[in-house]
Amino acid sequence: MRIWPNGKNRNLHLNSQTFLLMQPSVKWFEIPVSDLARAAGFYGRLFDNPVMHLDLGDLKMGLLAGGQGALVQHPAYVPSHEGALLFFDGGNDLAELLDRVEPAGGKVIRPKTQISPEQGFMGLFEDSEGNRLGLRSQQ
Repeated sequence: MRIWPNGKNRNLHLNSQTFLLMQPSVKWFEIPVSDLARAAGFYGRLFDNPVMHLDLGDLKMGLLAGGQGALVQHPAYVPSHEGALLFFDGGNDLAELLDRVEPAGGKVIRPKTQISPEQGFMGLFEDSEGNRLGLRSQQ
């Protein structure tokens, strides 16, 4: 039995394929940074893709390849280990990206760790700005 947001009990039996299709998807994310140039260098080296800079006055952005998120420098954006944890796609094997973290100026918090045979692997890192983020892959 599950309790839905409206407080009603619902007996719901879903197979894993249906459950995955029902998940909300992320349309956009913003990673707070205190030094956009430093952060752009870190993420550019981590993902081996350039970061496109966008100056909007007090708000400065570094658009990440793929167009689904950005690095943001603004007084209201504070890098942190607190709050939501964003996991990037680690490709075929997240170990390749995790190996780039420290040379790029970050810190590995949790090495590649298996979640389960079905869910694959995860790893956590701290970026050059002090944000806690993750990587996920099947291998």
